Amino acid sequence: MTDHPQAGPATDAPADDPVDAAVALLTAAAATRTPCAPVRRHLGPTDITAAYEVQRRVATVRAAAGARRVGAKIGLTAPSVQQQFGVFQPDFGVLFDDMMYAHTEPVPYGRFLQPRAEGEIAFVLGRDLDLPGASVADVLRATEFVLPAIEIVDSRITGWDLTITDTVADNASSGAVVLGTTPYPLAGRDLSKVGMTLHRDGEPVSFGAGHACLGSPVVAVAWLAREMVRREQPLRAGDVVMSGALGPMVPVGGQGRYRLELDGLGEVEAVIEEETK
Repeated sequence: MTDHPQAGPATDAPADDPVDAAVALLTAAAATRTPCAPVRRHLGPTDITAAYEVQRRVATVRAAAGARRVGAKIGLTAPSVQQQFGVFQPDFGVLFDDMMYAHTEPVPYGRFLQPRAEGEIAFVLGRDLDLPGASVADVLRATEFVLPAIEIVDSRITGWDLTITDTVADNASSGAVVLGTTPYPLAGRDLSKVGMTLHRDGEPVSFGAGHACLGSPVVAVAWLAREMVRREQPLRAGDVVMSGALGPMVPVGGQGRYRLELDGLGEVEAVIEEETK
């Protein structure tokens, strides 16, 4: 799999354009695996439009290096995660093919800077979700199936020192996604009542439920669909959508096995491995 595109070393030198300055910091941090200072010093703490422009430009760099867009992710949906960072509104980022792994497929620890794991439900779309006012009913019709999923979130910002502009600019603190391999239909399922347990090396370390994700993961995906249409990046058939954390994220400090169990939706295991020379 392809890692982040290469860039020059990180720099603290100011640039004339704040968006360009933030792009330079984030691309250099990703390439050198060295966290950078918060980009809010260039963008300010509340200019979400500028932050999404940074995200778009960084994504363009990745695409130019060969990465292929395969979906989107929602961040900051669970109150427990919002409390962890003091950011109390959701955001979104783009998923690329080089971020995607399957159940038990080794995930190299060395691709991350400051990884943390969280349990989610992934939606796989069978239809476009490109309506400006997409509803829960539209999401249900468009979803082909769902999968248990572990997201390994990451931050290019030193110490996870975030405001909303920092995490938006940094592609919603994306890292990697591990998908289960058994699809589950949505018909007759109330995802708000799905319980979650995340284990690390056999020990339970995080608990949650679907209602922690904006009331239901379906509600979260409807929010995402509307927001992405508004920003001219609509969700398309075939996209994988990570619907947001169901409970607190947990640190990933090195190699280990993270197993997610979802009530009625099976399980998935992320195997984090140290890279060998």
